[in-house]
Amino acid sequence: MNISGNTIFIPGSTSGIGLALALELRAKGNTVIVGGRRTDLLEQIAAEHPDIDTVAIDTTSAASIEAAAKEVLAKHPDLNVLVTMAGIMRIEDWHKPESFLASAEAVLTTNVLGPVRLIAAFIEHLQAQPDATIVTVSSGLAFAPLKVTPSYNASKAAIHMLSESIRLQLADTTVKIVELEPPAVRTALLPGQETSEYGVPLDEFVAEVVALLESQPDAKEIQVERVKFLRYGEARGDYDQVVATLNASDPHGK
Repeated sequence: MNISGNTIFIPGSTSGIGLALALELRAKGNTVIVGGRRTDLLEQIAAEHPDIDTVAIDTTSAASIEAAAKEVLAKHPDLNVLVTMAGIMRIEDWHKPESFLASAEAVLTTNVLGPVRLIAAFIEHLQAQPDATIVTVSSGLAFAPLKVTPSYNASKAAIHMLSESIRLQLADTTVKIVELEPPAVRTALLPGQETSEYGVPLDEFVAEVVALLESQPDAKEIQVERVKFLRYGEARGDYDQVVATLNASDPHGK
């Protein structure tokens, strides 16, 4: 992925990693469209950053995705990058179905069906571009589980394998698949995570991501240093120790 000169749509970017990444990519010379459910945040972003376009989208709704895709492509026919950022994380107790079923359904709808529907809405357009990229967002927890977030772990593992698979299928097109694999980052993804000492500061994380995108334009996976402990436990042969360390040290894993 070239670091500049793109037109980029980032659904799920009204706060956290998505918004910080949108601002950094805008600063690198890209046209950026921010998408999200909360119209108040979209209005605030538009007011503070008039050079960033905004569009309302609920990635849990197939109809909303379809409508947003039509709006984005009508305004930005040169769109060539889609970042499937939207995601949620829930703490679950799988001892009883009433403690996890509704949560699991919401997580899988947002984190798996959402990206699938987004890709379906844009894939034909992207294939018609001379150079295009889909950035999927998995997690270090796709490779080592945090015990209190089973559905989130599973959803991100699914995104990893989806990324691997469609990269193979789309090898005969102009569309590249880049998988972003965050570690814990200081955002509001879970209660208390914004100030957690175990999370990477948001600005530090996004700066490292953009630097990697810039220095490794052909990268298939974007991995900041802090995620490699989780990402490569199995390859190193210390997977069990990684899982034990993760669940002993993370405040949500106790």
